[in-house]
Amino acid sequence: MAQGVWTIAEQRDGEIRKITYEVASEGRRLADALGEELTVVLLGADIKDKGAELGNYGADRVLVADDPRLGTYTTDGYVAVISQLVKADDPAILLIGASSQGKDLSARLSANLGIGMAQDCTVFSVEDGNLVATRPIYAGKAYARLTFEDSWPQMATARPNVMSINEPDTSRSAEVVDASFSLDDSSLKTKVVDVVKDESGKVDLTEADKIVSGGRGMKGPENYKILEDFADLIGATVGASRSAVDAGWRPHSDQVGQTGKVVSPNLYVACGISGAIQHLAGMSTSKVIVAINKDEEAPIFQKADYGVVADLFDVVPALTEEVKKYL
Repeated sequence: MAQGVWTIAEQRDGEIRKITYEVASEGRRLADALGEELTVVLLGADIKDKGAELGNYGADRVLVADDPRLGTYTTDGYVAVISQLVKADDPAILLIGASSQGKDLSARLSANLGIGMAQDCTVFSVEDGNLVATRPIYAGKAYARLTFEDSWPQMATARPNVMSINEPDTSRSAEVVDASFSLDDSSLKTKVVDVVKDESGKVDLTEADKIVSGGRGMKGPENYKILEDFADLIGATVGASRSAVDAGWRPHSDQVGQTGKVVSPNLYVACGISGAIQHLAGMSTSKVIVAINKDEEAPIFQKADYGVVADLFDVVPALTEEVKKYL
């Protein structure tokens, strides 16, 4: 009989990513509701020493798959190993973060295991011993509650920056176990030959606590300097709408929206962004939304907690100066 809650950790260059703690914390809450144990699966190379700290966030057991071929993420390598572990232990629930890596991994993993999956969820609960997942649909205009029938593990992904992270409890420890698996080189169809790192030092949009985004109202790439100055001051990451990216003003890695990155920061400042449905789908779960736009009829104001109907080229520099005075 399927039992236990599993979450999949995400690491990059041997460092645990924030989404890991979010999903582990949510897994702990679900495990408590079920009266079950929480297992966190950690894959990587020379990664075992990172397993112990996951116990501080609620893991009862950390299952470590340590292999040089798992040091850098590849879909076929990770799916091959996780599939073996899942089939051997038969967990009841499997949670993965809906980061760019997690979305890629979860899609292939669900197909490999032959099970359904709820993608990009914002709320989880347990009813009658089964997982209930809530996720936005129709570009965030409505929410669907999904249940699972005769499908184990019950698999879902969690939207980044939505699930609260448990305060680390250093008195709590987890059993760190070496996973038993086999990895055939012939099954690895892809190989990472180079990794081009972002040297900007910016926090990735999906993990950012604050985001300042600019749209077509910025009028050109040179004007993003005023957003960058403001963002640096408040510790934010700069994003952009699809129209700004399509115009070549910002790289695609900065795009927020349905075809860009889905974000959920504590603060989202939209400057010169009208609020097309595609953009709203990518940021509507932000905790606090501030919109600055000359058009008082712009759809963004329907989602905003605070709205400023004015020229962003007047407002943002003035706001920057006021923050400097405050600091």
